[in-house]
Amino acid sequence: MTNSLRALALGAAAASSLFVVACGSDDSGSSSSQSSGGAPKAEAPAEGKQGGALQQLGAADVDYLDPGHTYYQGGYQVAYATHRGLYGFKPGTPEPQPDLAVAAPEIGADNKSITVKLRKGVKFAPPVNREITSKDVKYAFDRAFSVNVGGQYATAFFSSIEGAPKKLTKGVKSISGITTPDDQTLVFKLTSPEAPGVAAALVMPITMPVPEEYAKEFDAKSPSTYNKHVVASGPYMVANDAEGNLTGYKAGKSIKLVRNPNWDKATDFKPAYLDEINMKTNVADASVAAQQVLKGQGMALDTNPPAAELKLAVTQFKDQFVQVPSGGYRYFPLNTTIKPFDDLNVRKAVLAGFDREAALKARGGKFTGDIANHFLPPGFPGFEEAGGAEGAGVDFLANPRGDMAVAAKYMKAAGFKSGKYEGDEELLMIGATADPVKAQSEVAKAQLEKLGFKIKLRLVPQDAVYTEYCQVPKKKVAVCGGAGWFKDFQDPQSMLEPTFKGENITLDGGNNNLPQLDDPKIDAAMDKAATLQGEERLKAYGEIDKMIVEQAPAVPFVWDKQTNIWSKNVAGAANDYGVLLDFNFTSLK
Repeated sequence: MTNSLRALALGAAAASSLFVVACGSDDSGSSSSQSSGGAPKAEAPAEGKQGGALQQLGAADVDYLDPGHTYYQGGYQVAYATHRGLYGFKPGTPEPQPDLAVAAPEIGADNKSITVKLRKGVKFAPPVNREITSKDVKYAFDRAFSVNVGGQYATAFFSSIEGAPKKLTKGVKSISGITTPDDQTLVFKLTSPEAPGVAAALVMPITMPVPEEYAKEFDAKSPSTYNKHVVASGPYMVANDAEGNLTGYKAGKSIKLVRNPNWDKATDFKPAYLDEINMKTNVADASVAAQQVLKGQGMALDTNPPAAELKLAVTQFKDQFVQVPSGGYRYFPLNTTIKPFDDLNVRKAVLAGFDREAALKARGGKFTGDIANHFLPPGFPGFEEAGGAEGAGVDFLANPRGDMAVAAKYMKAAGFKSGKYEGDEELLMIGATADPVKAQSEVAKAQLEKLGFKIKLRLVPQDAVYTEYCQVPKKKVAVCGGAGWFKDFQDPQSMLEPTFKGENITLDGGNNNLPQLDDPKIDAAMDKAATLQGEERLKAYGEIDKMIVEQAPAVPFVWDKQTNIWSKNVAGAANDYGVLLDFNFTSLK
């Protein structure tokens, strides 16, 4: 994840310690500091009622329906309902469940190989209508490394596979280190002993099967047009016609999920109670939508409700919401390639003077999470090693209300005698048209202006914040007002490398290193940490977190919780991985 695009980022979320026992943690990613009294927890629901249609209201479209391309929370929500990856999740446990796989991955003694056995009897939805094999998962990996498809994390987490390109290639190329000895066996051979981390990442959508004979004509185009013809393998599918065209997808308007007629409940741990899910993705007013959901029937909201409605849910509709620790951070990235943020002292001044409490309040206050002062979140592997609640101990993040005296010290060190920025250039900030991102972006604008910066705040639809602006370096976004990153799997590598490793900067788009931090010392430390295990690994990534903080590439402002709300007649469910409403376990009462 993440939210991931998880995320808002990105995506996405965490895999279990079942696959990363070498990291020495079986923590779910939650902590006492992230819980609010009386909040319902994500738990596996009792058996639900079969049938019915759910309507989800939201202001944002998915980034992509293509499982090889999606890296955004909304995209993940749909992907895990419409596809069966190697591993999946259920409410109530952080442990991944074998899905298309039959058991946990087998890691070789040298930590340089991974073997996964696949389940028999799982079939693709119409129009493909055949049993899924290991070759379909291999092709899913091959295509994700193609610029045509644009897999956004393939090179970040899977580049140690033999034959995997370091950068996305033109066209789909077969990766030699992924082999299929038979239809139910998948083998990954690695160039370095990084199997625990790679195995942990096998919970991600890159493992969702794609039929080559059907998809290759779409993947031959750049960009691939498979996004409009995606074939499902999960309990649900986007409504389509006989040729596979997605009739149930209206970009920027709606998505209609219906039952996959080829889904066999006997092969799946997911109950999939609902017959239909109708997603509106163009709801302009989140406050109105949240009120409709809380007081209506058969509805849910696709995001954290705005502050007033969040308080209303927590205080008056206590059986109509669940809070899930997001296992990530919200932050305001500062583009280090754009003046004056190319100056470390200027960036430190921004962090010093920034009122993070005001930004948290704009998101909904104490119900939404805790103020952050570094990047690895509470309860996550490496959090304590990164300084725990105290963080790196730097003076420019010591006061969550901001400290203008410390800010002035760093501005003067940057050459601005007044203690404030004295330049005349206008800096572009991108925010969303809907709250809470709209509200937090407006707070960020005010915080920067009090330090002397001239800010142009441009508000765009939520799904465009990342894909059309913040992730596209050529757009010259100085500050991203709607950034968040959430666990891709339960390991600190997934939290820090995609967002702060220099070699992961992609100038053509899909860039998740939003501040474009490119520090050789940090990159080298990450390369070494990826080969370590146990406490050594956690200590190494804890130190990397501190190194990143010292470079002040972003304002971390909240380790947040996701609050999902629904109508009184909905039995909602969420899991610790996807954090949004889990369509596979939600039902109508």
